[in-house]
Amino acid sequence: MIGFLTGKIHSKQPPLLQLNVQGVGYDLDAPMSTFYVLGNVGDEVTILTYLHVREDAMQLFGFATELEKKLFKELIKVNGIGAKMAIVVLSAMSVAEFVSFVEVADVIAITKIPGVGKKTAERLVIEMRDKLKNWSNGYGFKDSLASVIKQKQYNNPLAQKALVSLGYKPAQIEQMLKSVPKDISLEETIKYALQKV
Repeated sequence: MIGFLTGKIHSKQPPLLQLNVQGVGYDLDAPMSTFYVLGNVGDEVTILTYLHVREDAMQLFGFATELEKKLFKELIKVNGIGAKMAIVVLSAMSVAEFVSFVEVADVIAITKIPGVGKKTAERLVIEMRDKLKNWSNGYGFKDSLASVIKQKQYNNPLAQKALVSLGYKPAQIEQMLKSVPKDISLEETIKYALQKV
């Protein structure tokens, strides 16, 4: 099992990350949350990895934090949630957001994840509730969970992903989304953010 890789970023084209480790190129699929914190092409980084083995393929996934990797491993145990969908979940919302939505059984918030319908969201809540029960206290993000539940800014992670694909940098995106009204659609969020440029 490959636990982590340290090397230089060769290319970044979400969800694909290429890492040059002493002349060997590794292709990793990574969530947007990992891309947000990576440096630029040529920077040296350490990426936590998970080697996903199936009958027909072996695929390497990369994560910026241990919590992302741990949640990924829990997600792929859920019936009907494959590795690709687990990456989509981590790209759409933070670990703290996902845990909070599962804790309060907020199926509507989970259906905001691209490709997740009501039945899948309900299955995620049912199957993940016990597994994630002690995460909010154990990992020290209880306060952030409360703010997530209070604010319900569901569209921001998806808007961030869209703005990254348009070529904006994380610092720019943060400024663009700072004053976006809460509880508006994703399309309205992006339009509002682009007006701030």
